[in-house]
Amino acid sequence: MDIASFAGLILGLFFIVFSILASGNIMGYIDFNSVLITFGGTFSAVVFAFPLSSIKDALKSIKYVFFYKHYDSDDIIKSIIDLANIARKEGLLALEEAAMQIEDEFLQKGIMLIVDGTDPELVRNILETELAFIEDRHKGNQNVYEVMGALGPGFGMIGTLIGLINMLANLTDPSSVGPNMAVAIVTTFYGSLIANLFCTPVANKLRIRSSQEILLKDVMLEGMLSIQAGENPRIIEEKLKAFLSPTIRKNMKKEKEQNEGVE
Repeated sequence: MDIASFAGLILGLFFIVFSILASGNIMGYIDFNSVLITFGGTFSAVVFAFPLSSIKDALKSIKYVFFYKHYDSDDIIKSIIDLANIARKEGLLALEEAAMQIEDEFLQKGIMLIVDGTDPELVRNILETELAFIEDRHKGNQNVYEVMGALGPGFGMIGTLIGLINMLANLTDPSSVGPNMAVAIVTTFYGSLIANLFCTPVANKLRIRSSQEILLKDVMLEGMLSIQAGENPRIIEEKLKAFLSPTIRKNMKKEKEQNEGVE
């Protein structure tokens, strides 16, 4: 579970509601016509802009904003080093049994390709192609929320124009000025909420999730090719650490020194 995502959304709603209650009546910010124009219009335009399959995938991806299984890069490297040690001592064919214990499908697939004796260049091409499709799929999900975030304020502006037109057309009726002005202003408010409190943060969090996953899979790919090339496990470890930030490298070094001290 991502505490930051929950905290950000809840805090954003809290500060907005608190500000409204501190300065006026929250019922003045609730208007059914404004909801129809802004939320209904935005959703309709998104359905118009994307295939239904893309929208379904984007809706499913929202779970990764709030619930995300985090893989530590140092754990991934340790797994690859363990595989490298097995290959060095027992040969590449011995990796088949170890591959059955691997949870990550990408890593398991790569190891099985190596066990089957696939040419290293072909292994790279297959896995890089899979990575490219994963990244494209992630970008498609992000794009749905980015477009939704761009359309929300636009439909808020449309609602504002509708309210102003109705108000100007009925200036002789003072009782209609207030309701029409409410629709005009509240729709802009709703459109801003759609873009700034939900869609833009969701798109950005999905982008971060994607970059983290692609980085880990790049580490896996480089590690698998190094194993296939028969490189020394220590050399592989140092090579894979180059993908990590200096902080993570220091933590791995400290942990390794502690483990060696215990032994």
